[in-house]
Amino acid sequence: MLTFLKLGGSLITDKSATETALTDVINRLAAEVRTALDANPALRLVLGHGSGSFGHTAAATYGTRRGVSTPEEWRGFAEVSVVAARLNTIVLEAFHATGVPVFRVQPSASAVCRGGQIIRMELAPVEQALQHGLVPLVYGDVAVDEVQGGTIVSTEDVFDALARALSPARILLAGQYEGVLDAQGNLVPRITPATLSEYHDALGGSAQTDVTGGMAAKVESMLALCQTVPGLKVVIFDGRQPGVIARALSGEGIPHSTLLEAG
Repeated sequence: MLTFLKLGGSLITDKSATETALTDVINRLAAEVRTALDANPALRLVLGHGSGSFGHTAAATYGTRRGVSTPEEWRGFAEVSVVAARLNTIVLEAFHATGVPVFRVQPSASAVCRGGQIIRMELAPVEQALQHGLVPLVYGDVAVDEVQGGTIVSTEDVFDALARALSPARILLAGQYEGVLDAQGNLVPRITPATLSEYHDALGGSAQTDVTGGMAAKVESMLALCQTVPGLKVVIFDGRQPGVIARALSGEGIPHSTLLEAG
């Protein structure tokens, strides 16, 4: 079974403090992924992570998501790529040290966008890595754009491009929240395209700087993907619970979570 797992920026960084990685959390998550891989050698996994207090802060400063044209904006584009890679290296090293065979796939070197949307992405590195038992590691990054010069691609954007070609069975989105909450603050166990309108007003952005739209953008994009990839299920859950990543990857149910599916 092919599974995509995203470790949210809110989970692995302190989003209220610039460039602050939560290394203890990252090390625990790496150990849990290793446990799941050891328990199920047939598990094929694409791993991704958000930028949290690294890339989002720099991207907001330069407005990179909206486009890149001036010399200052292009310098900002380069700076965002450096900062995003800085966090990625922390994650990469932690997972490597735990024995997870991670293989970095840099979105800024493999994706091309048009109007802020990925229109093509090199698939061969990811496909080869999966074929040989490696774990491709992607992350939120900058990307060139045929219309607006440059932009930001979120991990969900990258997952979307990869999922349309690779058809994963599951996408697991681990953050610092149980799932989607309704207007009364109650956990919503399941959302489909048909029921999205019931919760749309309750879907806010992010409490901290998030140039890629926060929860609303996440839910909308993942539901659209569920309608494209047959049988795809997306689960949003709290990755702060010890052991929950290993359980999720093993296929066990996650009691407090939100399931997104086509219906």
